[in-house]
Amino acid sequence: MEDPIPLLIPRYMPTSMLEDKPRVWLGTGSCNLLQKTKDSIDELSFWAWSDLLVALKHYQDSPRTATSSGILEKCLDSLVGRLAMASEVTPCASTSSPDSSGLRISFNTRSTQSSNKGLFRATWWFEDLSALSPNLIEMLVKSMVSRGYNHVIVSGFLFYYQKSKFYTASSDEKREVLEIVIDMLYTLDPSSISSKILFGVLRPVLRSNISKSCRNKLESMIGSQLDQATIDNLLIPSYGRSYLYDVNLVLRFLKAFLREGGSELSPIRMKKVASLIDLYITEVAPDRCLKSSKFSALVMVLPDSARDSWDELYHAMDIYLEVHTGLSEEEKMKICGGLNYKKLSSEACMHLSQNTKFPSTSAVQALISQQWKLKNLLEGMHNAKHYTDFTAKEDRGREQVVVYNEKLRAQLQGMQWRVMELEKVCKKMQNQMAKIMKAKVLTHSDAR
Repeated sequence: MEDPIPLLIPRYMPTSMLEDKPRVWLGTGSCNLLQKTKDSIDELSFWAWSDLLVALKHYQDSPRTATSSGILEKCLDSLVGRLAMASEVTPCASTSSPDSSGLRISFNTRSTQSSNKGLFRATWWFEDLSALSPNLIEMLVKSMVSRGYNHVIVSGFLFYYQKSKFYTASSDEKREVLEIVIDMLYTLDPSSISSKILFGVLRPVLRSNISKSCRNKLESMIGSQLDQATIDNLLIPSYGRSYLYDVNLVLRFLKAFLREGGSELSPIRMKKVASLIDLYITEVAPDRCLKSSKFSALVMVLPDSARDSWDELYHAMDIYLEVHTGLSEEEKMKICGGLNYKKLSSEACMHLSQNTKFPSTSAVQALISQQWKLKNLLEGMHNAKHYTDFTAKEDRGREQVVVYNEKLRAQLQGMQWRVMELEKVCKKMQNQMAKIMKAKVLTHSDAR
């Protein structure tokens, strides 16, 4: 059997250190091979980077023995120490030499040799450590986090590690990698993890049978950063379901966003998410298999204060009702129940009042909203005219006030013209509503 001792001895360590220690084959003699191995790693500070990797790869197949002896922890501690020290310095060309002392950093990797200008890149070690087993990666990340290593770099490495295993690992190994990557990401500062990384991890998760707890952790992390997502991120196919996109998953993201943010959600973040969800609702509205209950849940999940305008949401409702012609009046009422008519533009209200796809009560609400806006406009005009007359009497002799009054009168004339137009439109809408209601009454009577 091969003697493992030379495997763990750095190639530049003086062999005189072992001349007084006879070479012993495993299972022969009375010498403790494990003790000799411990003695050989007392000089870990002199080991080269490649020697540490060889030792870790050697022990990752038998972690119990290495853990019980403390060898694995010492190797990982030395490895993380090198990385922590490397992140604070910009090594010169001599640092890649195998003769560097323990105070310098011995990087015998291809990634460091490719740096022509000697500038340090924080991700040079990603490829070297991606060959380690998931259990070692978990121990490595925990050690890095305990040492206060940069969480942004750690999250980038975990994503790199997950991608490197995607094409080579078996289905069981992929599940193990995904669960460990998610668990480790969950321990990091949320602000250090980009939404791109989280959605990149989500894609293979949707096709894997990972644990429910890991799936919940990932959805919670994505939900807390939903204001950074894009519409392409949310258009996730619904694997194994009848409808096109996974609406349930997006609803869970939204609930996580509201739950994680709580009362500390800023209006800016809330409006970003509302704008994103309005686009999403417009995209999923043409899906004939999307149930009205799911569509209503998307409409109602965010508070009314999240939107300044409801025109986009009204447009999405119009598309949904046009596609789903077989809905009952009750289902239509539930869909339109969350619509804020006061936040609809005049054009949207005009369109809604003539839209036969919507319930008749919605058209009435649109007319009431228009009348309310018209009333406010008339009151504003009256107050402005009263203020103009008062200032004209008080400051008639001043030239600046005269100029101001002339401009204000011009504005009032324009407002009066607008009011006359609005009154005509309102009267026309009222006549149309009377005809609609009369037609419905006649239809109802004929049906009886």
